[in-house]
Amino acid sequence: MLTSLVEMKNISKNFGGIHAVDNVSAELKEGEVLGILGHNGAGKSTLIKILSGACKADHGIIFINGKQATINNPRDAQSYGIETIYQNLALADNLDAVQNIFLARERITRFGTLDNELMENQAREIIQSVNPNFQYIREPVHRLSGGQRQSIAIARALFFNAKILIMDEPTAALGHKESALFKELVFRLKSQRIGIFMISHDLHEVFDLSDRVLVMSNGKLVGQSYSSEISKDELLRMIISGKKDN
Repeated sequence: MLTSLVEMKNISKNFGGIHAVDNVSAELKEGEVLGILGHNGAGKSTLIKILSGACKADHGIIFINGKQATINNPRDAQSYGIETIYQNLALADNLDAVQNIFLARERITRFGTLDNELMENQAREIIQSVNPNFQYIREPVHRLSGGQRQSIAIARALFFNAKILIMDEPTAALGHKESALFKELVFRLKSQRIGIFMISHDLHEVFDLSDRVLVMSNGKLVGQSYSSEISKDELLRMIISGKKDN
């Protein structure tokens, strides 16, 4: 039986008079991909921002590995093994892969200087575990492709022992070949028992990669299902109508 990594119970978040998230519950288990779908303004990004520490819930409880968690900021989230891979990847364009991975968490020698050799060796190892074809370890990331940049962002998360990944539109900037490599990576991460929240407008991508899917509309939970127990047409109707098929 798979262990529950995250339980978000009765989460609500208001912005003025707008109910961005209204009493939504979601669960993620180890080695599982939970796809979160919905139109713009559905509340899916706000729900995930609460888990990532980017904003704080007004109501509700979060459990990590069965224990109640307090998440007030991104550093709190990281302490629970939660890392977010944003659509823009949040990389420093002028820095290389090594510098991005260790940014603000640099390795220091016993003499108090930067341990560049150690950081490069560790960065090379973790990036190639994500993307075996990655070669451009010392190139500024602005010169790299979308897939190469994504490899750095994911490697950074894994290097610091992430067990829960939040991926926001993960293939939006990828070409066809890089999207195929991304799918292979997701399956490898699942085999390592890493849980993944995947937010995407691409219904086909979510359906193909997710074990379960969750649909939101106007801040509310429309419904959720195992991917094997629902069709793409049913999912599309839920997204469009904001109602679950009877």
